[in-house]
Amino acid sequence: MKTELLRFNGAVERDPAIDKWMKHHAGELGAVAYQWFEVMRNCGDEVREVFHDGCPVACLGDAPFGYVNVFASHVNVGFFQGAALPDPGHLLQGNGKFMRHVRLKPGMVIDAAALSRLIESAYSDIKARVENG
Repeated sequence: MKTELLRFNGAVERDPAIDKWMKHHAGELGAVAYQWFEVMRNCGDEVREVFHDGCPVACLGDAPFGYVNVFASHVNVGFFQGAALPDPGHLLQGNGKFMRHVRLKPGMVIDAAALSRLIESAYSDIKARVENG
């Protein structure tokens, strides 16, 4: 049984609201969020973005695949279809039906290659879902 994909109206190539959000979160945590959102932005030519529920969201067209959000003491790098992603580095947290996230804290050692692969996998996964209906 296929699952209906979440879609966000208004996704654009570069959302000015996200740049404004990034400037507002200019500290150490904001720098982490910016770093990983840039990885999402660079996944492919079809990447679009939207500011949704208070955070930057990366989409393939209008289908979201990832987001970043800054909290008081950490950053979440999240994935809308995270439960379906391969995670050999065991970075993903959460137990929802679909979504998962990676929690990053200042000074925390992170396997950047593994997180980059998760982002790439999330993009590839949503691309396959969109293309294959």
